[in-house]
Parts: sequence; structure tokens; C-alpha cells
Amino acid sequence: MEIGIIGLPNSGKTTLFNAVTRGRAAVSEYASKPNIGVAHVPDDRLDTLARMFEPRKPKHAAVTYFDVPQPTPGMGGMRAIAGQYLNDLQRVDALLIVARAFDDRSVVHVDGSVDPFRDVENMMIELLFSDLDLVERRLLRLDERYKGADAIGRGDLDAERECLERIREQLELEVPIRDQRSPSGQADKIREFRFLTSKPLIAVFNIGEDKIEDATHIEKQIVDRFPGGDVCAAAICGKLEMELAQMDPEEEDEFRESMGAWERGWERIIRMSYGLVGLISFLTIGDDEVRAWSVPTGTVAHKAAGKIHSDFEQGFIRAEIVHYNDLIECGSVSEARKRGVLRQEGKDYIVKDGDVMRVLFNV
Repeated sequence: MEIGIIGLPNSGKTTLFNAVTRGRAAVSEYASKPNIGVAHVPDDRLDTLARMFEPRKPKHAAVTYFDVPQPTPGMGGMRAIAGQYLNDLQRVDALLIVARAFDDRSVVHVDGSVDPFRDVENMMIELLFSDLDLVERRLLRLDERYKGADAIGRGDLDAERECLERIREQLELEVPIRDQRSPSGQADKIREFRFLTSKPLIAVFNIGEDKIEDATHIEKQIVDRFPGGDVCAAAICGKLEMELAQMDPEEEDEFRESMGAWERGWERIIRMSYGLVGLISFLTIGDDEVRAWSVPTGTVAHKAAGKIHSDFEQGFIRAEIVHYNDLIECGSVSEARKRGVLRQEGKDYIVKDGDVMRVLFNV
């Protein structure tokens, strides 16, 4: 899974990127290329299995974050989303908007005042403008293709035109594509266009340390202002989280406990990202590796097996499945088999979050 981090200059988006990925990217107003980092999805189940089976290494599922650079001065602001900037955003599975919500007289806001709600709304509008531009350019290409198409081809082009014109009409009413109702059969086609407003969205208010105790209340305000099943909200002190992320884990835990802020902000963002895109984790165990694998909700067994290795999907015979909770209660795979909670499942079995799976295959 890939998440794109965007925000106005001095919003703290690179600071948040460093906190989430435990990175050390240079924090600057303008950058020439995106910062890319990987964060492990927190999963206590994996840690417990690693203690049980003592593999050489446990491996968590991962989320890749792209800290997308702000267009340089003179490019017309966010309306200049094009070229590589657009490609960087189109490739991700979800977008994370960072809005400044901290007061610091030494850091000038580009719009002259601190108003995170305004900033998120403006960023959403700019994403919407980008999608409108994509629609217009796509419609122009359809006109060019229409001239040389046969009757069947023109029928397909007419259907695509109808879809795009419906999308454009709603975008002009400031309705993002994720909130538009798509006619049956058009959802896959719309995904192919990689529109920015079709992506799930996380709105993160970058608060100061003086507002940490108000974080829950702030998050409720964000949710009330930006409702929707594909929009999540968080209030995080990016500067503090970045500083803590650079500490030794034990030292960090002691500091958080002394503050009464036990949950790591960066872990919360990762969990939110993971859940927003609709992913679950299944687990594999072995002497060499205990590992969590991320797949979309509803993935069938042979497709999940292909996540491990393409040969597993191609030569899939069956899967041995035991749920994590049952395995922990039994204490071992052999005991789980004896008690009948380890099952044999076929290729169309829908994998559940927490399933521990062993694949039998033949290529």
C-alpha cells in the first residue's frame, strides 16, 4: 500500500513523514523530488508468534509513504499539479493532507493566518481542479479517437464519454469522485483513470504540544466538518512525534508514559492508513520467518497465496488455515490440528484478518 502526503509549505508534512517512517528527510519549504519511506504496520500478533516459533526474523506488513514535494514558486501553486507531481499522486492508494494547526510566529503561513479547516478545504478543491483537468484532456483524446473508430469502437467511446461527462458535472458541483454514485459496471473504469478525488483521504491537523490534550475534541471537529466513509481525521503533534521517533524504543516508551500519551502518533497514522484502504493481514509461520501479509478485504485463498509467491497461486492445491486466536489458545500447530481448529480450505476461501495460512501447491 502507498500513501501520498501533501500539504501547503510549512504545514509540517515532511515532519510528519519523518515521524511515521522514522526517517530523517530534510525539512525544507520546497524540494525537487519526493521523500519515500516505509513504515511497518504495528501488529502484536506477529510479535507473539515470533516468540512462539523463534524464527530468524519476523517481518511486518508495510506501508510506503510518499512525501510529495510542493511545486516551486512561480508554478501557480497547487493548480500546477502536472507532470511528475501528478504522477506521484496518481500512483498512491490514498492521500494524507497535512494542515498546520500550530502557532509559531517564526514560521509564516503562506496565506497569512493559521486556519487548518480552510487549508484542508483549499487542498481538496485543488485536487478537484486537477481531476477536472484530467477529464477535459481525456474528452479531447476521445474526440481524436472517435474520428477513426468503427461502429463498435464508437459505441465504447460513447460509453466512456457519458461516464466522463457525468463525472465532470459532479466535479463542477464540487462533489469529489469518492462521493459520487457510479452506475453499475463503471467502477473499474473509473479506477483506471486514477483520479485524485476518488482516493480515500486522511486529514491530519499538525497541532502544537499545547493542544495535545485537546486532540480528541479536534478530531471530532474535523470529522464533523469533512464527513464521509472514505475520509479519516487525526490531530498529531508532528514535531514531538518526529523527535520521539528518533529515540531508542524503550526510552520513547518511558517518555510517553510520563506524558500520559502512551499510543504512538505514528502508529495511529499507520493503522488509520491501513484500515482506510480496506486491507487485512494474514500470517505465515516458519523456522526462517514469521510474516504478516497485507491483502484487500475479500481476497480469496489462491490470490492471497500469490502474494507470498506467484508459484503458490499458479499451483495452488489447498491451504491449511488456523485463526491466530485458536492457535494461541492451542499453543502449537499440532495441537490445533488435534483439536480440529486447523482446517483445509480451497482456492475460493475468503481469507480473514488474523488467519495463519500454510499453502500446499504443485508447479
